[in-house]
Amino acid sequence: MTNTVEEGEKAPDFDLPSDGDGTVGLASLKGKTVVLYFYPKDDTSGCTREAIDFSGLEAEFDAAGAVILGVSPDPVKKHDKFKAKHDLSVTLLSDESTDMLQQWGVWKEKSMYGRKYMGVERSTFLIDGDGIVRKVWRKVKVPGHAEAVLAAARGL
Repeated sequence: MTNTVEEGEKAPDFDLPSDGDGTVGLASLKGKTVVLYFYPKDDTSGCTREAIDFSGLEAEFDAAGAVILGVSPDPVKKHDKFKAKHDLSVTLLSDESTDMLQQWGVWKEKSMYGRKYMGVERSTFLIDGDGIVRKVWRKVKVPGHAEAVLAAARGL
């Protein structure tokens, strides 16, 4: 059974390890707008572009009262290397167990060259300060995505 999180629903809480040996939980961000973006893998072309785009707009998200969190199943140590290599500023969270990815409905069966496997469907959720999901983007195409999310965050 796959869960899905839809617009208008209360965002499921989470506590995950973050880059830099931290931990981030949704409850600790109450009152802030949260951009929660899920991506497949550190250091792949699309994921790198997405992280660079969000990092490049971080000051503008901050001005809009929004915190950006990226989530993938990669371990924290890999996140740290990824951030250092590409000078990323956004916070990256690790869900190696995929429990949170499954809870949010982004852990999906994928196919490449005829081979089926489980992986992250690139998705973004915009959560308001009361913990309500206000906008959902699924099957995200990276070009222009960070800008579209920023426009939506400014509208909250």
